Parts: sequence; structure tokens; C-alpha cells
Amino acid sequence: MRVVIAEDSVLLREGLGGLLARFGFDVVAAVGDADALVAAVERTRPGLVVTDVRMPPGFTDEGLRAAIALRAADPDLAVVALSQYVQHGYTAELLASGQGRAIGYLLKDRVVDVAEFVGTLRRVAAGATVVDAEVVRQLMLRHRDPLERLSSREREVLALVAEGHSNAAIARILSLTGAGVVKHIGSVLSKLDLPVSDDTNRRVLAVLTYLRGRP
Repeated sequence: MRVVIAEDSVLLREGLGGLLARFGFDVVAAVGDADALVAAVERTRPGLVVTDVRMPPGFTDEGLRAAIALRAADPDLAVVALSQYVQHGYTAELLASGQGRAIGYLLKDRVVDVAEFVGTLRRVAAGATVVDAEVVRQLMLRHRDPLERLSSREREVLALVAEGHSNAAIARILSLTGAGVVKHIGSVLSKLDLPVSDDTNRRVLAVLTYLRGRP
């Protein structure tokens, strides 16, 4: 089985390469970023890719996006995302690629048995879909109404933000301190998993989420 490994940590990359080689895999390339991953796959034509999710230069979702592009070009290419995190943005798209076959998403900290891990890679390479239970749980939570995560007070604050009230006005209406309003708004932005940007833009995104969730 020809394998390409993509992992930005040199120690993890070399360690994973050595491990797979001991179990009979042919590691044809081991690279440290998404661009190098795409180039290595085009050059070596492996049967399996094992990729980290967050890699240079942005350390966000480069590995996932590269995997999706590779699967679009070759739906039969088996891919296992091996990460410390559940990256929500593109995970569902990756799992749906190639008609959901030959795909895996594992969390590094939850891999506790080497033989089981290697067996999982072989199963994915043979066409199976293997997704860590924690990944499934987080994806299910993600697809629930995000407003369910807010407390009743946070909903009240968000409703007033949606109506265009300033922080000072919200404080007067709800009999809160200014610091209290700021704390509630910060909690709302965090619970809604809004992308980090300037606070003004995040408030707009929070309002849009609120409006979409209203009956």
C-alpha cells in the first residue's frame, strides 16, 4: 500500500512514517504542508493519504481543503484525516466526498492502540468509512440550532442587538451594567462559534444567526 503522509510536525511526521513502514506500508512521500501534499499525490499516485488538518501557512483547515480537492480529482483515493481537532468547516464535505467511501477522520489523542490504528488505515484503504465517535458527536451538536446553546439572558441580549440597540441601551433595558452586557455578548459570540474577526463583523454574524433561527 503506497501512502503519502502530510504532517507539519517533523517528529510526528517521521514517527508516523517509521510506524507505517514497520507494518508494511510503502511511504512514498512525507510532507509538511498542503501544497506539498497535493504535489506529492500528483507525483507518486498513492492509494492512501494520511493528513493532518491544520498545516502551514494558516494552521486552520489547509489539510482538509487539500484532501477535498484530491478526492474531487480522484474519488477512489483513500484519505484519513488525523488531527487533534474537529474542524467543522469542511469536515462534512470531506466525509461526503467519493460517495462517502474510503474516508476516515481520527483524533490523535484518542488513538491508543497501534495495531488498531493500522487496521483502521487498511480498512479505509479498502473502501470503509471510519469516523471517531467524538467527531460524530461534535458534528451532530454543530448541526443543532445554535441558539439552543444560549441562556435565556443571552437570547434577550442578542434580540436587542438584532433590534439595533447599543450596549448602553441594552444595559438600561435589561437593568445590567455595561460590563455585564459586554460579558453576555462575548459569551454569545463564543457559543455561536463565529469566526474570529473584528467585533463589529461578529455582531452582524450573530444577528444573522439569530434571524435565521427565529420561527
